[in-house]
Amino acid sequence: MSSGPLMDPKVRETIMADPAVLLDDKDIMRVLVGANERAMGPNIVDMRGIAMDRLEARLDRLEDTHRSVIAAAYDNVAGTAQIQRAVLRMLEPQRFETFLRDLGDDVKAILRIDSLHLIIESDHADGEDGIERLDSVLVMEPRGFVETYMRGYRGGPARNVVLRPLGYATVHGDDIRSEACLRLDLGEDVGMLVMGSQDERHFQPQHGTDLLAFLGAVTERALRRFLG
Repeated sequence: MSSGPLMDPKVRETIMADPAVLLDDKDIMRVLVGANERAMGPNIVDMRGIAMDRLEARLDRLEDTHRSVIAAAYDNVAGTAQIQRAVLRMLEPQRFETFLRDLGDDVKAILRIDSLHLIIESDHADGEDGIERLDSVLVMEPRGFVETYMRGYRGGPARNVVLRPLGYATVHGDDIRSEACLRLDLGEDVGMLVMGSQDERHFQPQHGTDLLAFLGAVTERALRRFLG
């Protein structure tokens, strides 16, 4: 039997010069480990092979986690920039009419949502449910409307930010599948900034609410300039 090399001399020279090329290639290493196990026979347990399989599985999980963390960080940065742009646009108007127009146009476009309404409770509201009158950005509702609406079908204390999917008709209309409700403290009055999306995954209860709470706080301060 010849003891000479069986592989192509150029390939052999490349491997001998830089063996890390093989070590860094998972597919090649998997084939080599499999060949080694077959050469040892079925009655021998290769503990090194088992350890390598477990390390490889752990590495795959770490890589998946790393990609998930990077994706979440990117989404957070993008979301922060989006809210910042919306806030800057809300702070520009000097008149209430301009503020409302910008809410329904520029701010809604920046936030990439399909519905946006500003609801303010008032003693002068007519007491109707308001669903038929939401073709405008500003809607006046009777006292207690905001708390009742934000609670929805659930009990317990009302929260300042509510994210939920929708499977029923709401103030938005039938084409909205998820919404975000931001409670606004306007001093003597209570308000709500309510945003809707046709995507049922856009606003979900498990999503973070810090940025939306900040948006609500800015909306409160902007409104106090006009309503105070």
